Amino acid sequence: MSAIPLGVLDLVPIPSGSTAARALRNTIDLARRAEEFGYARYWVAEHHLNPGVAGSSPAVVLALTAAATSTIRIGAGAVQLGHRTALSTVEEFGLIDALHPGRLDLGLGRSGGRPGGRSTEVRPTTSPVVAGRAPNGLRIPSRFSFEHLLNSPRFRLQQRLLHLPGAGPQDYDEQVDDVLALLRGEYRAADGTEARAVPGEGARVQVWILGSSGGQSAAVAGRNGLRFTANYHVSPAAVLEAAEGYRAAFQPSEHLDKPYVSVSADVVVAPDDESARELATGYGPWVRSIRTAEGAIPYPTPDQARALTDGWTDADRTLVADRVETQFVGSPGRVADQLEQLQEATAADELIVTTITHDHADRVRSYELLAAEWQRR
Repeated sequence: MSAIPLGVLDLVPIPSGSTAARALRNTIDLARRAEEFGYARYWVAEHHLNPGVAGSSPAVVLALTAAATSTIRIGAGAVQLGHRTALSTVEEFGLIDALHPGRLDLGLGRSGGRPGGRSTEVRPTTSPVVAGRAPNGLRIPSRFSFEHLLNSPRFRLQQRLLHLPGAGPQDYDEQVDDVLALLRGEYRAADGTEARAVPGEGARVQVWILGSSGGQSAAVAGRNGLRFTANYHVSPAAVLEAAEGYRAAFQPSEHLDKPYVSVSADVVVAPDDESARELATGYGPWVRSIRTAEGAIPYPTPDQARALTDGWTDADRTLVADRVETQFVGSPGRVADQLEQLQEATAADELIVTTITHDHADRVRSYELLAAEWQRR
């Protein structure tokens, strides 16, 4: 199983009582340590208006981590294309690639609230799911609806602040096409005028699409023959559908001759199960803050988390149940077993894990223990 690479997805979390500056220093340290531990990739995500997350600009964070490491692949998981243009994305990543050639992964995400495109069909999974389980026992919870988030005042404010007045987001399919054309140096406007993105054109980046269903993102990745990441850690109910939708849409390309799937998971590892469960205590309140449109809170200590959950209703627990039930928490052996189960159910070519704990040392130790166990298998 160690032939299946493991990567790191870092959300650049801000623990309670800490600062964005400290969170960024922790990210740089964790990137160095992940390289030492043997992880294949180090990705950062893009989030906005979240008090507990400092990763608002993947390109800036990646420039810092690239300078602090030498061999590990670094990338975005993902750049939210609804908040930027194809040209700005290619130029930003071209700048990093100019100094760190051949190490960069450009992960492209489809941010919420954007218009549909050519590839919006959702493909239902053909894999049997019985009583919330895949055939091999992987937990597949009920589907969570994000509609209340997309309709919340906070989301509408975020969209207003991220977009220039009067500007509308480009269709996702077209925007991905433009990114690929700019990277190849083949971009032409409708009137035949060419655009040359320098830096960016010819950059040796791997382009990935990240998606949480078998809909547009999976179809775009497949149609363009790109690598695809299915987000079990965001939308565990749709992970089988996402992987299958991508494979069904796949067409060989200059990038790949066959489908290539990575699957993400939330994990917390400690020397024993009880210690790991204690470290993961803050996860439920943290997920709740996101799903109530409050924005991710600074990650709480276990004691703070218990105080936050004391007054929870059944509705609160239901709100986070799918994420809490599918977080892999425990000893190195237990979590590695669960990751093997996830890989088997999805036939993933890679896995990427994200870990959040209040104390940075515990987070580093979690990644260290998991890497050592994975390499033994």
